[in-house]
Amino acid sequence: MARPSRVPPGADRRPEERRLIARAQDGDREAFRELVESHRARAYALALRILRSAEDAEEVAQDSFVRVWTALPGFRGESSFGTWLHRIVARRSFDRAQVMKHRRSRERADEHLPEAAAPEPEDEDTLRAAQLQRLVAGLSPAQRQVVTMFYFEGRSVEQVSAVLAMPENTVKTHLLRARAALRAAWPEGAGETS
Repeated sequence: MARPSRVPPGADRRPEERRLIARAQDGDREAFRELVESHRARAYALALRILRSAEDAEEVAQDSFVRVWTALPGFRGESSFGTWLHRIVARRSFDRAQVMKHRRSRERADEHLPEAAAPEPEDEDTLRAAQLQRLVAGLSPAQRQVVTMFYFEGRSVEQVSAVLAMPENTVKTHLLRARAALRAAWPEGAGETS
């Protein structure tokens, strides 16, 4: 006799996904593999936006799916599976970014060594995009998370709030402070075109 699903009917709009979740909660690895396949690209894309390293993004996405597998029996479906997964990937990505930041600061090359020549930039848009990425990387982890989801992924404040389990006003505050920090750090005249 099949046990009743632990996922409430309204938790996810896709009945097939609800069935896969229930099967995976019962230990069905094939059902979990199907869930992974349907969410893999989105999980990787989020990790890549945050980490800006394909290798690190792949590692974080895989680690996130391992964590989802171990936590799946306790998944109550209060949010959609995709939102739950997205939250795990975002948190793992920011944890990884912090670890990498500390590691890079310890491994800095000797200041007396000559710097490698930078490749020639392709155009002004490339320069502006690179500058913006550097400035976003300098934001606090919470601000980076909110900016990534709001601007780069096009999510609404309400969606960002749901994914990050953060009040909407807190999301708005992080966006406001991030915009102010980016505006203050943006080189004068960098956004102008000839």
